[in-house]
Amino acid sequence: MATPTAIAALSAPAYSPGDQMLLTVNYSDADNKPLTVTIVVTDARGNSSAPVTASVVIDPLTVTVTDDSGRTWARVSDNGAVAVYRAVA
Repeated sequence: MATPTAIAALSAPAYSPGDQMLLTVNYSDADNKPLTVTIVVTDARGNSSAPVTASVVIDPLTVTVTDDSGRTWARVSDNGAVAVYRAVA
């Protein structure tokens, strides 16, 4: 079983009160593999639907940001590999 990885970086080395802070988190889990499911529905007479295919990821990682200073971090974006959060200094 592979260990998930995460690398986080703030948009600046220092902030003044009221400045916008952006936190970017690059993350991955080598054990998360996409699974493709194909479904065909067949009735009692043997009539079948066209195949429907869906791709899903089993047990995807989620990113949660907490701050011991009481700031609220709002998610700006998250594509499953890179998440960006915003807060005010």
